[in-house]
Amino acid sequence: MTASPIRQPCPSGVCDCDRQRLLETPGADVRILRLTRQEERRLLDRLEAVTDLQDLERLQARMYDQLGIRLRIAPGHTEVRSMRGILIEIDELPGLCRKTRQSIPAAIRRGLQKQPEIAYRLLDAHDLLGGQSG
Repeated sequence: MTASPIRQPCPSGVCDCDRQRLLETPGADVRILRLTRQEERRLLDRLEAVTDLQDLERLQARMYDQLGIRLRIAPGHTEVRSMRGILIEIDELPGLCRKTRQSIPAAIRRGLQKQPEIAYRLLDAHDLLGGQSG
């Protein structure tokens, strides 16, 4: 059985991912290292191509199951006037490259811009559209 390829190290001093420390820690969760640069590109393309809110939620679950990436997407604390008002947070994760931590939210925002109804469903799921009693 062949081992899964793992991500190549970032250039020294460029990233704060602690990849080497993660590899040296016995019993550490190294799922994130399966995200090679080629797989990262596929993930980003997939995030940009989300079709609906359920698709986005499935991707969130798969990212956690396969890579250990815990991602939260919700309306921001202030008024949401554009996709930038949507809060996209990724929990700190040893081995997750700084550049990837920035690329994932950017890809999600591009996907939301292509399919704005997803953002509306997200707002509605958080009871910001409708849900008025009375």
